Amino acid sequence: MSLSAVLSAADPSPTPSESGTPRVPSLQDAQETAGNAAGWVEENWSTWLAIGLRVLLVLVIATVLRVMVRRAITKLVDRMSRTGQAVDGTALGGLLVNAERRRQRSQAIGSVLRSVASFLIMGTAALMVLGTFQINLAPLLASAGVAGVAIGFGARNLVTDFLSGVFMILEDQYGVGDTVDAGVASGEVIEVGLRVTKLRGDNGEIWYVRNGEVKRIGNLSQGWATAGVDVTVRSDEDLDRVKATLSEVAEKMGKEEPWNELLWSPIEVLGLDSVLLDSMVIRLSAKTMPGKSLTVERELRWRVKRAFDARGIRIVGGATAMEDVAAPDPTAGVAPPSVYSSTISPQSAAASPLPPPSATK
Repeated sequence: MSLSAVLSAADPSPTPSESGTPRVPSLQDAQETAGNAAGWVEENWSTWLAIGLRVLLVLVIATVLRVMVRRAITKLVDRMSRTGQAVDGTALGGLLVNAERRRQRSQAIGSVLRSVASFLIMGTAALMVLGTFQINLAPLLASAGVAGVAIGFGARNLVTDFLSGVFMILEDQYGVGDTVDAGVASGEVIEVGLRVTKLRGDNGEIWYVRNGEVKRIGNLSQGWATAGVDVTVRSDEDLDRVKATLSEVAEKMGKEEPWNELLWSPIEVLGLDSVLLDSMVIRLSAKTMPGKSLTVERELRWRVKRAFDARGIRIVGGATAMEDVAAPDPTAGVAPPSVYSSTISPQSAAASPLPPPSATK
């Protein structure tokens, strides 16, 4: 007996009597309705019990599997953090990111993996529960597929930003505190998201860069940086004397605080970078801590200038330095005034033409 038949038997439509008054259900009708309902429950209780047990089993399995997967992801992330901490005291650890950076990256990766795992497990469990109730999932899946395609076309930039952010975090391309050049903007990273990265520029402005728009990343805070200083001197300077002075400055700077920590290699005098008719360029180079190359370059120029002034070595400016010559006298090319310029001078009177003789005489 179906559920509709039981409901119809439980609520019979009153038929008007000949006198027009509604028929009042009798005790016999109530007994018959209760008997029909009890019969329907007796016939279908096993089916509903089986469906309930199946739904409960699906939910229990999904919950247990979700807990196990999330716990496994957490252990994997913790192991990654411990592996990174093992190299902190080695030479390789100096070239890698610090422990805080690895912790942030591990947490981001773990959050993404846990979210994806939860979505897949609980989504599959929901579909299995709907299938248990004998609901046709074909239209639902077809509609979901069409909606997914439409959303994918409409929000393709959002999907691109999200996937790019995931791979940036997984590959550890940059992190909070790094100085990067993203092409469209450059500055210090203050926040890394799955869709947008926030950079603080040199003038204090904040750039919001979509991860999908970043085509290249130049990370200036990983590994080491290079400090390079060019010193231009006159072409007639003694090269051995200049090199000895530069070597002395480099050695002294490498032994003083805090430059001995910022310098990751000795300052080297590479030699002549270019030679011109009136000047020559000598280049110095050194490996420094990431992000400290400009600081080292400024200090090195300061020390080189003071050392050259003490030794009498002159630094010239520019690739075409001009020799100091005396300024020409502006009146040197002007001729002295002539005596003939005055009409009352004897020379002018002697050179004046004689008047013609008078015709009346």
